[in-house]
Amino acid sequence: METKNFKAFGTESAEAPLQVLNIQRRIVTPKDVEIEILYCGICHSDLHSARNEWMNTVYPIVPGHEIVGKVTAVGDQVTKFKVGDLAAVGCMVDSCRECEFCQEGLEQYCDIGATLTFNSPDEHLAEQQTFGGYSESITVDESFVLHVPENLDLAATAPLLCAGITTYSPLKHWNVGPGSKVGVVGLGGLGHMAIKLAKAMGAEVTVFTTSQSKVEDAKRLGADEVVLSKDAEQMAAHAKSLNFILDAVSAPHDINAYLNLLKVDGSLVLVGAPLQPLPVVSFNLILGRKSFSGSLIGGIAETQEMLDFCAKHNITADIELIGVDQVNEAYERLLKGDIKYRFVIDIASLKK
Repeated sequence: METKNFKAFGTESAEAPLQVLNIQRRIVTPKDVEIEILYCGICHSDLHSARNEWMNTVYPIVPGHEIVGKVTAVGDQVTKFKVGDLAAVGCMVDSCRECEFCQEGLEQYCDIGATLTFNSPDEHLAEQQTFGGYSESITVDESFVLHVPENLDLAATAPLLCAGITTYSPLKHWNVGPGSKVGVVGLGGLGHMAIKLAKAMGAEVTVFTTSQSKVEDAKRLGADEVVLSKDAEQMAAHAKSLNFILDAVSAPHDINAYLNLLKVDGSLVLVGAPLQPLPVVSFNLILGRKSFSGSLIGGIAETQEMLDFCAKHNITADIELIGVDQVNEAYERLLKGDIKYRFVIDIASLKK
């Protein structure tokens, strides 16, 4: 297959800092869209993967799956995009398209596993893994490319492709809307999007945080109430008060403390990814017919729906725009939680 060389930013080992790399992308095939990347968000999973913390990284790796850019070429069978269009790519670039889940528009749950935007076997270039959005350009099948609404700020739209859809999908699936009392656990990249989206859906939102310093910011983002989760009295005051809780915490924490806050038939849904098991007391589920579930991003159609919803309600992420030379420092700050609330790379800095 014919390829082109592009500049990217990645690493060749878990211990090495990210640096400029030269990578190959395929030249567009009939169904492909080539996108000049303008902005790419930094997700915590980029850091986990770059440092092989999930023990599945194949090097070299180019992270990044919150991608916004402009179409520079299309294959001759492409019908949804033309050169010059704004376009976006999220966490997936392909799936089997034939299993029951792909047929239902749930490509994220593909039976054989979706092809992820980075660190997945590249079925077009057999010698390498897929390379993500910390790069000048990306070529993706049009079925996995999204339209970016014109009224949204492009840089602040990038995190919607992961943080946005990861929170939108469960809120939609569990029918959050007017009259819903929603809890959001953890105020970071995911949590801050959950507040904005749940409020736009008409819910009453209570944020749970361990940090006093985040109380005012949670209110600025739209929270109706903020609870310090370390304060037993504040927690007790909210017992049996919520219909739905979205838990965006990836560190070990006491899930039972939050199950106690659910009403009868309430649901707690985990979108954070703690590596250690979270013990659950059975009676916290049984006494109240409560559910404890998980959720993973969303399908392509739902991701487009989320972008259109955000355009209608003028929702984007709160970001700090950085140059590619600041990515290694941003990773260190990410580990300390020193970001409100998503780093986004200006890819023009890579071209320089």
